[in-house]
Amino acid sequence: MNNKIKLAVAGAVLSAASVANAGIIIPAGDWTIDINGNVNAFANWTDTDKVKGSKYIAGGLAGNNDLDNEDTAMGINTGLLPSWLGFTGTTRQNDVDVSFTISFQPNASDNGVTGDAKTPLNRQAFVTFGDKSWGSVKLGKDLGIFAGQAILNDMTLLGVGAGAGVSGASTTLGGIGTGYIYPAWKGQIAYTTPNMNGFTATIGITNPNQGSFGDATGVDVNGVTGAAELYQDRFGIEGQAMYEWTGDVAGKVWVSGASYDVTASMDTATATPGAATSSDIDSYTASVYDIGATISTGNLSVTGYYYNGDGVGTTLMGNLGVDVQGTLGSTAKFKKRDSDGGYLQATYVIPTGTKLGVAYGVSNLDQAGGEADTDNQTLSATSYLVDKNERWTVGAYHPLTKHLNLVAEYNKIESESHVSSTDYESDTFSLGAILFF
Repeated sequence: MNNKIKLAVAGAVLSAASVANAGIIIPAGDWTIDINGNVNAFANWTDTDKVKGSKYIAGGLAGNNDLDNEDTAMGINTGLLPSWLGFTGTTRQNDVDVSFTISFQPNASDNGVTGDAKTPLNRQAFVTFGDKSWGSVKLGKDLGIFAGQAILNDMTLLGVGAGAGVSGASTTLGGIGTGYIYPAWKGQIAYTTPNMNGFTATIGITNPNQGSFGDATGVDVNGVTGAAELYQDRFGIEGQAMYEWTGDVAGKVWVSGASYDVTASMDTATATPGAATSSDIDSYTASVYDIGATISTGNLSVTGYYYNGDGVGTTLMGNLGVDVQGTLGSTAKFKKRDSDGGYLQATYVIPTGTKLGVAYGVSNLDQAGGEADTDNQTLSATSYLVDKNERWTVGAYHPLTKHLNLVAEYNKIESESHVSSTDYESDTFSLGAILFF
């Protein structure tokens, strides 16, 4: 089984729900081919507050009615972890361990009339080489380094979490946006040290994705509405250090961080990005760090996680990370918003082998210095800025067989804006299964 799937399984299952130790192993000359992955699907029932007076919360994860503008929704979706088919080849040549991984992620359902509307995901295509004496190098597309452990240790990786309110979605959000920022799947070149008595460190550069920090349309500055475009100017820099130990009380502790240079431009004439002049351009550095730990003893496991950043926004990296201040076309500046959050999670395996879990997560987004007063903070005529997204999850994960786990989850999502009278709640109950091979 490839490294990321192993991490996902180890982190999310936390040694309780049964999964395969490896995929389908095929010797092929100098190579060993591992075919691995999972299939999962969930029936979701969601009830959400109706939008109050057409006022949405920009960045809010609750209060989003379905496509028919109803406050109840049902759907059959994949969960946080998409269904997965991965191919990993490994060999050792000239005293170097060499491997490649390519994976595909189909969807369980969609809203198309024919059921063929969704495009499969392609999240991994990378090569690694190295040796246990000096470490390893990775080149290609894989899970981001910063916040990678946050999602891999989230128990909803076996289930649904937030984001199940619309049927046919590609994947749900799990704890993304309610406890951590999505690490995303990034082109990268990274070096990982050898394992030094449980300690490892990774440093890497990531692709400066154009538009990866989002486009903010309908931004109102001094009565003028335009559209902001945010672009990375250089390679992102991401790193992680982690220490793991075994014994009666086993666990791991990690820290990670990321830094990106961003250029922001504002179109002063229309709400269509792409027409900004040089006088509209401002630059800033977005940075973020986190710290987390997972400790297990007997049948009990506890995870705690915290992140803090400026200019990185909430839910997706860079989303709503800045506010536009000043006069468009001359002195417009993009002031960074601070954000932080984290989650606490506890799981316990009862005698039947079922893992029971409870988690609380929150992601906060502050206003920038000089931004509008709290009760006047709007991003547009129908949108208030999110203040925080909170999540409560209660889940049961039962290993029916060595490879197959039955899952039941309840998720309560609350979104609050910077306007005291505007907040929304969503409640989702999910039933499904996930099979690893």
